[in-house]
This record gives sequence, C-alpha cells and structure tokens, in this order.
Amino acid sequence: MAFTGNYMCTSFKGELLTGSHDFTNTTGNAFKIALYDNSASFTAATTDYTATNEVSGTGYSAGGETLTNVTPTTSGTTGFTDFADVSWTSASFTARGALVYNSTLGTNSVIILDFGSDKTVSSGTFTVTFPTADATNAIIRIA
Repeated sequence: MAFTGNYMCTSFKGELLTGSHDFTNTTGNAFKIALYDNSASFTAATTDYTATNEVSGTGYSAGGETLTNVTPTTSGTTGFTDFADVSWTSASFTARGALVYNSTLGTNSVIILDFGSDKTVSSGTFTVTFPTADATNAIIRIA
C-alpha cells in the first residue's frame, strides 16, 4: 500500500508564498488531476506530476483531466478554493488516489488525494467529487 493519506504538498505551500499559483476561474492557471494505482508513492514531499504508476485504461489519458477552478474567497479568517467535480466517461480502470498539479507551471504538485481503497469503474463513469467550497470543507484552505 503506497497511498497513506491526503497531503497538501510542501513545495506548493512555498510556491503560494511567492505568488506562483493563480486559482482564479477562467483567467487563472490550469490545474489537472491525474489518477494513480496503489503502487504510486506520494507524500507531502512530492513536487511534480509523474507518469509512474499512473492509471491506464479505457477512457483515461496520461496526464489526467483539466479541472475547473472555483475562484478563491474567504469566510471569517479562512481563505479557500476548490475545484468542480471531474468525470471520466465510458471508462474502465482502477484508481487508488490522485495528484492535482498546476499544468500552467509545468508539473508543480498541489495536493495528493488518497481514495482510501481501490476504486474501479467498468464501462461506466468515474467521478472525483470535491468537497463543498466553504471555509470548513474546501479541498484547499488556509486558516
């Protein structure tokens, strides 16, 4: 078992402080989500997208899918952003987790997602559902 939890990548935290990432919807950077099998090895120290142990199968293309950004906002003392749910249709593959990365910058890692167990789709739709975009649940929060 290689996936051991969800992480905000340490390199991403540093890049936020230098203004490298723009999550603004329609005018910001492009972010992608790539899916991986359980042989992938990711930690908070992951810095870049890799094709090693990336899912392969019907309906999935290397590099993953482009995400739709939810423009950052604040609530109380928390700043947050999120992404719209993303789906692969007519798909057949098994994924254990995912990597979100900034494809505008190249391959800069943002977050690692552990699905908790293998998730399999067979001639169907595979959907990654992101949490509600609010100060308590958004996938990226700074409190």
